[in-house]
Amino acid sequence: MDYQDLLDIAEAEKTRQKSIRVHCCTSTGCQAANSVDVMKNMKNAVKTAGLEERVEVVGVGCMGFCGRGPLVQIDPDDTLYEEVEPENAASIIDALNGGTTEVIKGDSQHPFFSHQLRIVREHTGKINPERIEEYVAVGGYQSLYHALHEMSPAEVVEEITRSGLRGRGGGGYPTGLKWATVAKMPEGQKYIICNGDEGDPGAFMDRSVLESDPHLVLEGMAIAGYAVGANHGFIYVRAEYPLAIQRLQKAIQQAKKYGLLGSQIFDCPFDFKIDIRIGAGAFVCGEETALIKSVEGKRGNPVPRPPYPAQSGLWGCPTLINNVETFANIAPILKKGAEWYASIGTENSKGTKIFALTGKVRNNGLIEVPMGITLREIVEEMGGGVPAGEVKAVQTGGPSGGCIPVSMLDTPVDYDSLSKVGSMMGSGGMGIM
Repeated sequence: MDYQDLLDIAEAEKTRQKSIRVHCCTSTGCQAANSVDVMKNMKNAVKTAGLEERVEVVGVGCMGFCGRGPLVQIDPDDTLYEEVEPENAASIIDALNGGTTEVIKGDSQHPFFSHQLRIVREHTGKINPERIEEYVAVGGYQSLYHALHEMSPAEVVEEITRSGLRGRGGGGYPTGLKWATVAKMPEGQKYIICNGDEGDPGAFMDRSVLESDPHLVLEGMAIAGYAVGANHGFIYVRAEYPLAIQRLQKAIQQAKKYGLLGSQIFDCPFDFKIDIRIGAGAFVCGEETALIKSVEGKRGNPVPRPPYPAQSGLWGCPTLINNVETFANIAPILKKGAEWYASIGTENSKGTKIFALTGKVRNNGLIEVPMGITLREIVEEMGGGVPAGEVKAVQTGGPSGGCIPVSMLDTPVDYDSLSKVGSMMGSGGMGIM
């Protein structure tokens, strides 16, 4: 596999795609509302109407507006349909052929969507997560090639450091500093671990990323492996996420097939493999030392630090641990540059953050917003406020966080501001009361 091969795969995929793409959400939430049957009925309707030459129905990842699912979005016109049922799904295809449909039309320009800035979720809801070719067609694995052929490991670490990216799993530790610590450890066996064990109540950001764009996470892990000198990675996912596990397994197989994981990646002296470890759902295994014990096959008990995992982690070897969303930011940073990423957000909180809006709010679902946006804009404009009465408080940071009263709704959402009002960013759960 070389760069031209990557471009050829992308071009072949773009040529294969039909002029009209009907995107049907097949994430866990929409599947629970019968989106698989919705997609099946729409595919049958395309055949019946003889539209197979110009229309294709594509199963995609989470579009975010989970409270209105199942969702169907049609390109190139960006038409959105909400609460689609199997019984009326075929009428959406009829509407493409001059007919009519009674299905509820959504508003793709609703503040829920228009106030977002999608970096990690840029392609979710637009590509089939089970086809590596669709990921490559939107630029997938080009950042890995760029790192291997045009940057030294130290330059990759420096780029991540200059971006200002901080860990998205809780405390917000500077990602570049963590990478640099592992990279400076003596040569030898090192490991990469992706922490996909989100356990905070109402949090489903990482699950959605793994279900919707698994190759983005794999690419970020491979880049990290090159940067710190690791050749083996593990993704730790809780057993309650069967669809994420299934799609990760398929993504890893596809990446191996194309030589994007394994030996001599992109004809470089860099080997990297990824295995999946399935957790039993213990909340404590979200803590990195407990997670390491679980990956080793032991009881997931936390252990005192130091030494930190970067010094002595998995099987006593230097280990880099980041969560799903952190790894998903890596390829975009290398693609567009550290300066671009650092221009988003606040002085000490760069980039975007994915939040799961839950609780007493009209618009439930996933949003990705720039750091520094206020709680008020998220809750009242994007979330639509509460169905009755007034917002009482917003809970952030899971069990380790706090409740922010309505009098503080103008608080900016960044690491420092949330800490000052007695809460924390956490992994991204946001409960509205």
